Amino acid sequence: MEEKYELLEHVHKDATMAVYTLKKLMTELKDKDNHIKGTLEEILHKYEKYATESKEILEKNGIHATEENGMAKMMSAMGIKKEVNDDNSDASMASMLIQGISMGSLEMEKKLKDYHGKMSKENEKLAKNFCTFQQHAISGLKKYL
Repeated sequence: MEEKYELLEHVHKDATMAVYTLKKLMTELKDKDNHIKGTLEEILHKYEKYATESKEILEKNGIHATEENGMAKMMSAMGIKKEVNDDNSDASMASMLIQGISMGSLEMEKKLKDYHGKMSKENEKLAKNFCTFQQHAISGLKKYL
């Protein structure tokens, strides 16, 4: 893959993993009385938007958009199930998500610095917007702590 698309590939992987994780979490919380569900829906829809947009750009340029491997997804699903079983409070769910999104956001910030000037302005803008969205998602989740 050309270096100018590597950051976009990272956006796609992060977004698709987040979509998978949020859907699993929402399934686990389905029959529970959590107030955080509406916020999770909003965050999920934005991650879906970034997953779709990054995939379209990659495929338009002849690059197959890949996702995280099955092992990462399985570990995520197991972690979510354990967390929900241990403590499904809104505060606990928000804390878990803040940790995950923070890791992705920090990695994205590093990659933005590493790839600065090595990609199109359009792709860099998408990656920056994705990073900003992650930071806003974290801020929105903090009200549940």
